[in-house]
Amino acid sequence: MNEGILNREITQKNLSIISFCLFSAWQLSFLFEGQVLYSIIESAQIDGIVLAKSAVLTVFIGLFSGGLLIKSQAAAKIIMIISIIVCVSGSLIFYLPFSMLWYIAIISTAYFASLFIASWGFYFKIYFTLEERFKTAAEVLIYSNILMIIVNVLTVSTSASIGLTVTILALAGTLPFLFRLESNFNEKVSNKTNIAGLPQRIPVISKPFIFLCIFILIITITSGLMYQVVNPAFAHYKYLTAYYWAIPYILAVLILRNLPSRINKAYILYVAIAMTGLSYILFMWLDRSVTSYLLINTLMLGAFGVCDLFWWSILGSYLDYHDNAAQVLGVGLSMNVLGVLIGSIIGNKIISLESPYFATSVTAVTIILAVLIILPVLNFQLTRHLKSHEFLVRFADMTKGEQEKALAGFKRDKQLTEKEFEVVNLLLRGYTYKVIAESLFISENTIKYHVKNIYQKLNINSKMELIKIYGDNEELQQ
Repeated sequence: MNEGILNREITQKNLSIISFCLFSAWQLSFLFEGQVLYSIIESAQIDGIVLAKSAVLTVFIGLFSGGLLIKSQAAAKIIMIISIIVCVSGSLIFYLPFSMLWYIAIISTAYFASLFIASWGFYFKIYFTLEERFKTAAEVLIYSNILMIIVNVLTVSTSASIGLTVTILALAGTLPFLFRLESNFNEKVSNKTNIAGLPQRIPVISKPFIFLCIFILIITITSGLMYQVVNPAFAHYKYLTAYYWAIPYILAVLILRNLPSRINKAYILYVAIAMTGLSYILFMWLDRSVTSYLLINTLMLGAFGVCDLFWWSILGSYLDYHDNAAQVLGVGLSMNVLGVLIGSIIGNKIISLESPYFATSVTAVTIILAVLIILPVLNFQLTRHLKSHEFLVRFADMTKGEQEKALAGFKRDKQLTEKEFEVVNLLLRGYTYKVIAESLFISENTIKYHVKNIYQKLNINSKMELIKIYGDNEELQQ
């Protein structure tokens, strides 16, 4: 019986990953600033800026508001199936000559595409444990971009129509997998993520989540600049850009996925942000040669891969803190889309200036500096709610002042008494029960009583689970 349940869970996990990746292949290649869409626009000999930006704006609106429509796993499956049907139908319109139908099709497909992504949040939450979501996020990003590269290469090597056909086939191929996904909430699978003892539900509109959204929004403005300024600057390397563009992104995500879990990835995020700034500085200084493209694109897309995996995995951790997974994933990813849109608008203004490459680089570096200011604050906010996460600075690695600030937020959020707060503070600093009792001038039995109350308030069962809230500390002893 247990083996049957396990096989069933594995099947559901695989079905959800495959369906998402096939859908994303269409979205990345066509809908969202994709090679297929721009090739179709070029073939039709029209100014497609409004068309492309309308798609991005509609995706933002759909993601941000999707949680209002999708409130259960059953609703999510229905919405996902309807979305595929609408997106296939809308994509077929682009075989026809250019007309107002194109605008109707792009807006309708963009809206339902965003609902699909938000809906998938329920499957991301239900069928993957908290520990599995980091690797799952990496896998869907890797496979989706590999499929996108295949479509892009086919498009530039053949024609826009063939590229469109391939994306529609991928989109339609999602349906058989969607029909096999379960539509009822699986309590056994869902409860796996709660065994370790998670905090009580918190609202999506909370200070840490708002800081996360601000971070995602600001950093992805650099992606919008890339689409509008950097990519067009190297557009004359048609085949090179089709083959190589997303390769550094995939490799960065793949490397992070396979790093040992004991390696804290918080500082890798800082490196990625620095890489983004350096890539834009090089874009300003270097020429438009093949060597320049390889260097700039490697730094830029590798950094974007790290950043994307960061917020995907953070959002994955947040799913257990809210009942509506579509709202969490939708609102979080909508900030990514809004950042790209804002960056594209800024880039469109910059490109008309006398020195567009200089202006682009200065804008990007300014954004990077703002992100570096926000990131430490974001880390403090996130560690107040999330358990130890690959991209968060662990408690044991913080300075004394940083630890005190983090613990102050911890005390407030968990509603600990003054004495319980002192016990937690000393536990996290590596002291044994005996040393804590001596420090607080109380008996060891009293310490155990306080620890029991702390565990009940935090809904955890051991000291190690307490430690994981802020990160591993090997010096802690029972």
